[in-house]
Amino acid sequence: MNVKYLICALFLGYGLTTLAQSTHEAEIRQWQKELNEEFSDPDSSPLTAKEIKKFKGLEFYPINEAYRVEATLEILQNQQPFTIPTSSQQQKVFVKYAIARFELMGQPFEFPLYQSLQLQQSEEYKDYLFAPFTDETNGFETYGGGRYMDLRIPEGNTLVIDFNKAYNPSCAYSPNYNCPIPPRENDLTLEVKAGVKAWEDH
Repeated sequence: MNVKYLICALFLGYGLTTLAQSTHEAEIRQWQKELNEEFSDPDSSPLTAKEIKKFKGLEFYPINEAYRVEATLEILQNQQPFTIPTSSQQQKVFVKYAIARFELMGQPFEFPLYQSLQLQQSEEYKDYLFAPFTDETNGFETYGGGRYMDLRIPEGNTLVIDFNKAYNPSCAYSPNYNCPIPPRENDLTLEVKAGVKAWEDH
């Protein structure tokens, strides 16, 4: 945050909590903007050319900082690769990297995080963590097959998980994709009213 803005904000009586909320909202707004740009670009969009022409933007839940949590990681060693079924009945290979422990809306959760063996071979994505999940909004306000989050391996044993950045798999928009189905152990037994909502055309 710009130092001049920080000083002025404090002078005007805003607390650090308000400033943190403003920074968080700006971060999520930027993420939403970039996601909508991807959907508007024929080279990256899962939408058909006809759908792109009438695309006005994805529908998001209101930004809520309560869905931004700090998790403690238990890094797992010597894990065997395993397959996760996909929407096209194929298999994708992952390894369980860690168990993330956090509290969300007053409930404690243990949430596995995965690494794709294929992406581990890529310099750009070798620290990528796959965080699929299901929750009690699925099939009602959000896509019935669950949603995903993209995370990166942190330097320490804590990691910020922000459900405001939860998005739909590409198969929520088209059957032409091979999307991993969230494992049962990644089911959250509450409504996660954050991130991207269901696509109304599907």
